[in-house]
Amino acid sequence: MKIGASTLAGIEIGLEKTLEFIEDLGIEYAELVHQFPSEHITPDILESYSLKYSIHAPFMDVNIAALQDKSRANSIIQIKDSIDLANEIGAEVVVVHPGLASFLVNKYFLDDVYKVSNESIAEINDYSRDLGVMTTIENMPAFDGMIYQNISDLNNLVADLQMGMTLDIGHGNHVGYSPDEMIFDSIKHIHIHDNFGDDDAHLSLGEGSIDLKRIVNNLESKNYSGIYIIEVNDCDSIKKSYEYMKKNF
Repeated sequence: MKIGASTLAGIEIGLEKTLEFIEDLGIEYAELVHQFPSEHITPDILESYSLKYSIHAPFMDVNIAALQDKSRANSIIQIKDSIDLANEIGAEVVVVHPGLASFLVNKYFLDDVYKVSNESIAEINDYSRDLGVMTTIENMPAFDGMIYQNISDLNNLVADLQMGMTLDIGHGNHVGYSPDEMIFDSIKHIHIHDNFGDDDAHLSLGEGSIDLKRIVNNLESKNYSGIYIIEVNDCDSIKKSYEYMKKNF
């Protein structure tokens, strides 16, 4: 089982200290959140660590489903920058959010948002495929304006494009999916965290109500070979979650 942790947990202490913490725990992978305050990651920053990497492309101030052409184009450029970094450092996967629909857009133009998002994802997929980088699209939590909360719809899209999905288990539970409803052949990467279904809380594993054992056992029975990225709120929660995984899996 490949286990990693997201550097999102160390957003307040800085990238280097977070990577050192993850490495000292004995975790194999780190997922680099490639946006402010770690927008300018270069390979030399990573050379002193023995970690392997995945990359979470920027999602703050980024919207590949934007109906404004210039906003969308700039967002795609930022995603491609993450793909370039992945290619440079040999990262195993890049995670991309499918985009957002603002209030008025969600009310009047939601079909257009999905159309534009699909076109952007196809462009990103072509770019990453040309570089030999695996890019995946993540399912979203149950918040207004978040598109592709429906994991089945996302699965259909990525299957048609012959690309992979990042299954965010906490997001799936927030939307209301049962453990058995979260399993798809397109899943190539996992974000694992806990909640009680009422919020996208990113709790330590075992601190919420998600039947994580059933989900992981289902994935393993399907010969899932990707990384499980612990995506929690702080470094102490990484440690607790890693201990949970070692104990239960």
